[in-house]
Amino acid sequence: MTQAVPYPAEGSDPSQYVRVREKGARDVSYPDAPEPLAVPVYDNHAHLEIEDGVGLSLDEQLARAGDVGVVGVVQAGGDIESSRWSAWAAASHPRVLAAVAIHPNEAPAYAAAGRLDEAIAVIDELAAQPRVRAIGETGLDFFRTGEEGLAAQFESFEAHIALAKKHGVAMQIHDRDAHDAVLETLERVGAPDRTVFHCFSGDEAMAEIARERGYYLSFAGNITFKNAQNLRDALKVTPRERILVETDAPFLTPAPHRGRPNAPYLIPVTVRFLAEELGADLDELSAQIAANTLAVYGAFED
Repeated sequence: MTQAVPYPAEGSDPSQYVRVREKGARDVSYPDAPEPLAVPVYDNHAHLEIEDGVGLSLDEQLARAGDVGVVGVVQAGGDIESSRWSAWAAASHPRVLAAVAIHPNEAPAYAAAGRLDEAIAVIDELAAQPRVRAIGETGLDFFRTGEEGLAAQFESFEAHIALAKKHGVAMQIHDRDAHDAVLETLERVGAPDRTVFHCFSGDEAMAEIARERGYYLSFAGNITFKNAQNLRDALKVTPRERILVETDAPFLTPAPHRGRPNAPYLIPVTVRFLAEELGADLDELSAQIAANTLAVYGAFED
């Protein structure tokens, strides 16, 4: 869980916008940096406005990432405030691109307040900016939202699909306990040309469907968890040209650092794990993941 905070007033410094993750009894020290990758890659999905533990500034996050061969980050929004910050971060930093959206768990609250149309209009406006390269994260979440919120989730998801098509950008999908409904919606409405399952959580059978439809699967640190055999099975049937990697920072820190703060500089841990699972050459897989990322989002540096 994170603490909601107001976005800085017009004319103030957007870099001061921070959300704080609840710490609880976790170890909130950042892990040591892994061995750098020889071939650079990108973090396909992160939430760098969320402070975890001691916290790192955006510049510190990018510097640490660059030191280990992670040369760009797609910063994802989930409400009006974080989407505005994501667009600002991308406009201000050549190694950041933005994804903007109303998260499926936020859509029912906007709808209840009579503000869902207004919120989607803000996302539409932000998506017109040149360094906003994706609509996301959007989708369906049947884990946190009950029956009363599902209509708003579907309405929001379909509106976001339309925005991705309108602006000719990629779409990052949040799918939690809603695999069949997400796949059905994409088939019924028509998926954008570049559709990414952020933090893919399905199984081999779902990955086979994604392969048939040309979707991209983005794997996060949870693929390293002992109870995630479904993700490892899915990875092995995913075409190399459809594999992406992400942190979902500050969440889903890969083993052996599970529970501690996550950050883009830890991407090499997950990439090495993917290479081992696939029996792939690390440099070749890194190059493929980098090429896939650029194919989905375009160049980071203009």
